[in-house]
Amino acid sequence: MYLARIVGRVVATVKQECLQGHTLQWIQPVDARGADRGKAIVAVDPVGLGPGEVCYYITAREASLTLWDTFAAVDAGIVGKVDRIDLEEQGAGSRERKTEAGEGQG
Repeated sequence: MYLARIVGRVVATVKQECLQGHTLQWIQPVDARGADRGKAIVAVDPVGLGPGEVCYYITAREASLTLWDTFAAVDAGIVGKVDRIDLEEQGAGSRERKTEAGEGQG
């Protein structure tokens, strides 16, 4: 699974029949800190997200599994919304903070 930010919605007047009623989103892959990674791609969105929201998605053949009820020719599928990402800081300072908070021993 990968992280991405929803950039916008893709409107297609002609789609594969099994994609009728499914939203297509333009997503920008990002790293855990929110920095862009690579080029933006189109993903099917069964979750119902909007611009600016962060999601996690899958690619390749498994992407069609996000639709559950059908097999469609999609390269990426949104699996869920990311509410929060907690990153643990690395380095000497992080051990001291844990000790001060009572969560660990130096």
